[in-house]
Amino acid sequence: MVTTKSKFVQSVDVDDINKTLGVDPTSKRRGHLIKWAILIVIMVVTTGLALSWFGSSHSQTIQYKTDEVERGDLIVTVTATGTLEPVNQVDVGSEISGTVKFVAVDFNDRVKEGQVLTILDTEQLQALVNQSRAVLQVTQAQVKQAEATVIETQRKLRRARELAKSGMCSEDDCDTAQAAYDRAEANLLSTKAQVAQSQASLNAEQIRLSKATIHSPINGIVLERNVEPGQTVAASLQTPVLFTLAEDLTQIELHVDVDEADVGQVLVGQQALFTVDAYPDNSFVAEITEVHFSSQTVEGVVTYETILRVDNSALLLRPGMTATADITVNKINNALLITNAALRFTPPVATVETSTRSASLVNQLIPRPTRSGSKSVEEVNRDNKQRLVWVLRDGQLVAIPVSTNATDGIKTEVLKGELEPGMTLVVETMSQGQ
Repeated sequence: MVTTKSKFVQSVDVDDINKTLGVDPTSKRRGHLIKWAILIVIMVVTTGLALSWFGSSHSQTIQYKTDEVERGDLIVTVTATGTLEPVNQVDVGSEISGTVKFVAVDFNDRVKEGQVLTILDTEQLQALVNQSRAVLQVTQAQVKQAEATVIETQRKLRRARELAKSGMCSEDDCDTAQAAYDRAEANLLSTKAQVAQSQASLNAEQIRLSKATIHSPINGIVLERNVEPGQTVAASLQTPVLFTLAEDLTQIELHVDVDEADVGQVLVGQQALFTVDAYPDNSFVAEITEVHFSSQTVEGVVTYETILRVDNSALLLRPGMTATADITVNKINNALLITNAALRFTPPVATVETSTRSASLVNQLIPRPTRSGSKSVEEVNRDNKQRLVWVLRDGQLVAIPVSTNATDGIKTEVLKGELEPGMTLVVETMSQGQ
């Protein structure tokens, strides 16, 4: 913190008076003007004393907060929020309707592929299987009858042809025998088709019966169980979800939404640190594996889903946890750094008012026009397209133009400018008073 103090101090200069009055010191009329000069001097001294007293009673004390220029590493991050999700999550449901007879697993149970999760009541399904099996047996018997009929009609046809050769059978009798044989062959084909149809129906009923026993499709852990013994499952319109399984929680994913203004800096392979509310003092490491090209718009805000892979060997993290991630998009080593507050600092108007009092008394009594070439700080900043920082030199604020680069929101890298590590920059006006 630096304190500067300014007071109104004036001096009376005879040359200033002569110049102000336009009197030549060597002029003969000088003697005639002595009286007027004495009067003017008295007036000036009186006015100076009055203004000096006024300035002393209204002196300003301005205190500044400062910060040093330093060298260090600058890490630029992009912040995004999201939720933790399993790498592979499977919803297990029932393809058939029925009543739950038995539930074999519960929340957090580890299961293996093929393990029984639940069983539906199979009484009705078993009856349908038995019925289909009986129909199959009937059609198989009909096939045997049809085969016997074919053999019989074939023999009659052969005998009719032999008799026709000896002239003992008319041509009409031969045609009748041939037609009977053809009908027997067709009936055999029909009954064989019925057997195939009955077999297919039996297979379908057996498959439905097998679906009454629901197995785990993966090795994993039970996240959700939405079924109880005795519950009726209706699968007429859509498959009801009975269990939600996660394949492997030792590897987990973080799905975050990156703002459209930041997505250009986010790349696959970048590292990130994130925190969760359950462990506020712990930071977890993640790595970006995907950055989706498709956008999501929620309440006018456009974001892009980004997926990060997380090692969860300790099983501290759980699916559904909300996380805040800081993605490292840039790292600059040994950068010349200044605080962002120094870039935001604007000198108070009081310092400008105080600096004007350093002019001579005569200049204050007879103001001079402002030079047309002078520019304000804002105009210089705009013309040069540079940012300004301020330092204190001999109690006065001095602006230094700088060119900046990346920032982490707290510190900013300086690329060009008359700054060195250890220099003190003004960042804030602490107080201003009588």
